[in-house]
Amino acid sequence: MKRTSALNAAVLLLALPFAAAAHHGWSEYDSGKPLKLTGRIAESGYEHPHGHAQLEVPGKTWRVILAPPSRMERRGLEKGMLKPGASVTVEGYPNRDKPEELRAERIIVNGKTIELR
Repeated sequence: MKRTSALNAAVLLLALPFAAAAHHGWSEYDSGKPLKLTGRIAESGYEHPHGHAQLEVPGKTWRVILAPPSRMERRGLEKGMLKPGASVTVEGYPNRDKPEELRAERIIVNGKTIELR
């Protein structure tokens, strides 16, 4: 029993650097170029590690990276508020290498502003 626990602990310790590397940092987003987009949600996901939405604005569809679901819920952004067809305004920063991606700092839904960071 002790040997199995020790082996499990060793495997977990070895896996930690890979888990940390899998989560990207925010440096890939350009905070010097803030954007404010208003459009309709075409699709959304409310899963870990971050929620996301496809936001259709005139001439372009953006992939919007949101906060983790637990943070969104604590701050009042419920899953049902991100349903397809909902009109939202998102403020955030574009990805430096993916011109269709935006990291959201805040989102305005139904007249309510929710801070995501």
